[in-house]
Amino acid sequence: MAGYLVAQIHIDDPAAFEAYREAVPAIIASFGGRYLIRGGKAEMKEGTWEAPRLIVLEFPSTDRAREFYNSSEYRKILPLRLAASSGTVAIVEGV
Repeated sequence: MAGYLVAQIHIDDPAAFEAYREAVPAIIASFGGRYLIRGGKAEMKEGTWEAPRLIVLEFPSTDRAREFYNSSEYRKILPLRLAASSGTVAIVEGV
């Protein structure tokens, strides 16, 4: 069953965020992940949107999503994202 990493983020420092954005795709791919949504314009129909940028990654399983998030490769670049943005991240089980 697929696992998804879903993030809503607000980029506070676009220049600093760029180093993270360039490094993360290869790490995602190395864990079998792929982008389903990476930013893009959203048209709100109901409620409020907490952060302007939505990211949805699909992995073969929630275990692989966790392995990606907890990996030494990702932990090495995570401080770049945390310093340049704020938001939420969740791992969600697919159907």
